[in-house]
Amino acid sequence: MYRPEIKVLDCTIRDGGLMNNWGFDKALVKDVFDGLVAAGVDYVELGYRADKKSFPPAESGIWRYCDEEDIRDVAYKTEKTKISIMCDVGRTDYDAFLPASDSIISMVRVATYAKDVDKAIHLGQHVQDLGYESTCNVMAVSHVLEPDLDEALEQLAGSKFQAVYLVDSFGYFYSEQIQYLADKYLAALKPAGIEVGIHAHNNLQLGFANTIEAIVKGINYLDGTIYGMGRAAGNCPTELLVDFLKNPKFDARPVFDLIQKYFADMKTELRWGYEIPYAITGLLNKHPRAALAFMKGAHGDSFREFYDKLQEAEE
Repeated sequence: MYRPEIKVLDCTIRDGGLMNNWGFDKALVKDVFDGLVAAGVDYVELGYRADKKSFPPAESGIWRYCDEEDIRDVAYKTEKTKISIMCDVGRTDYDAFLPASDSIISMVRVATYAKDVDKAIHLGQHVQDLGYESTCNVMAVSHVLEPDLDEALEQLAGSKFQAVYLVDSFGYFYSEQIQYLADKYLAALKPAGIEVGIHAHNNLQLGFANTIEAIVKGINYLDGTIYGMGRAAGNCPTELLVDFLKNPKFDARPVFDLIQKYFADMKTELRWGYEIPYAITGLLNKHPRAALAFMKGAHGDSFREFYDKLQEAEE
């Protein structure tokens, strides 16, 4: 699957932070950044740039805010690996961004729902004007009606985003759906010179497989996380992805070192990855918040009853 235009973005600290409230210590994040640089990853996403007025810093770890000084403590500019952060439409302080010339951040990814694409384009334009690369993640596509998705893609085709991501937020899609949506995104965006990305969740054990389907279809921006760490069932594992791509610039071995040093034990504690409650929300196209609550004992201890309760809520 060698294709030189493919870009791999690791979002362990950002998406994985949803499992520990972004409480990674700086020594770990520094090791993660160094390891991913050694692995040849194109972008390392170090967290969110959340609005501190809406999300008080005392309530979350520092990687929910990604202040410049904190990023400089753990990362540095390199020729081959760039730093990215993510910001959410409606949860971002426009004044929190330095000009790109004063920052070691290279790319800002804008996360939005389809109904707010106009706001995402506005936020994207703001960071682009400051000199950053910018992409757009359209979340929860499995809940979007097709005419609304078509309208959103038409709007995005007129934007200056360098890539737009197909995001399987609930880990619901099978390969046929990825194939169909990849064709739709590519047809809408490629003529405008905009690349397409894939961000796959692993509720049905298909995060890696669905990423491969996207690659085959011609999608070039690929998200992964170390050991699949991410919200609930997690994501496509970076270590599998970089080895699969058969590009000599990638090396999975530094990622294996990070897993052994940090993430194997962390997984036992935080329990991301394949779990029946996460599979149930994936099967039913539900947000994993209910499954995360179940894992903490909020919905009893019966998988069957949990499944039935979520299914009844649908009817």
